[in-house]
Amino acid sequence: MANGKKPKPAYRTIISHIFAQNFQAGMTEFEFHRDDIEAAVQATGVARPKNSGDVIYSFRHRARLPDDILATQPTGMSWLILGAGDAKYRFRLSKLSHIVPTPGLMVRKIPDATPGIINQHALTQEQALLAKVRYNRLIDIFLGITSYSLQNHLRTKIINYGQIEIDELYIGVNTNAAQFIVPVQAKGGSDKLGVIQTIQDIIFCRQGNKAGNKYVNLTPRAVSTQFMANNIIAMFELDFDGDDVSIVQEKHYQLVEAGEIDAADLQKYLLTN
Repeated sequence: MANGKKPKPAYRTIISHIFAQNFQAGMTEFEFHRDDIEAAVQATGVARPKNSGDVIYSFRHRARLPDDILATQPTGMSWLILGAGDAKYRFRLSKLSHIVPTPGLMVRKIPDATPGIINQHALTQEQALLAKVRYNRLIDIFLGITSYSLQNHLRTKIINYGQIEIDELYIGVNTNAAQFIVPVQAKGGSDKLGVIQTIQDIIFCRQGNKAGNKYVNLTPRAVSTQFMANNIIAMFELDFDGDDVSIVQEKHYQLVEAGEIDAADLQKYLLTN
């Protein structure tokens, strides 16, 4: 389930129609085509979406699925809508659908190194978050490696999923000289972190770059990050075992003036993992 924000009524009707046309009791996944959105419009008489892709994006990141679809979920499982190739999608049951920060987790203060001009001119919350993670080296701090931003908003294709976009891609190395590829997913505003992007990011890393298979020898460490209240930044390391996504670790950071970090804070951080 997403964050509970209500999607447009036409979107609910369209996705419910597509689901009903394809789902049979006992199914754990099934595919449908983008053309099915237009077929649902014709069959139900609802207003045609200006952007058919927004129907899918809405239920991935902003809104909960309609109750008739949720009613088919087995206990402890949730429906995801994954890519399945060009103009194709796949409903699939998963143990984890969205990643939500844990309330009450320790907040670690980090001296804010974000250039003021970046704070002034960042266009969106997502862009601001990616910039803060980059300038404050939060990937290094969180994962315990030295990392370098390779590319942001990387658009590519992966087998059986179609086109994807990675918010930012890092390359990293640890003290043993092992190398890592770190896809980062960032969300701001009302959007929720979803496991769909994590699945796609990790599959991309494991498949490598088809133009030269550049990344398959690097160990993937997928990171998701989100703004919380009071500009606290939640960070998650995630893994995908081929069936489900799991949370490896989670930490919360707050960027502050250096003078706001006192001896008690430093002692507390020293005694925790």
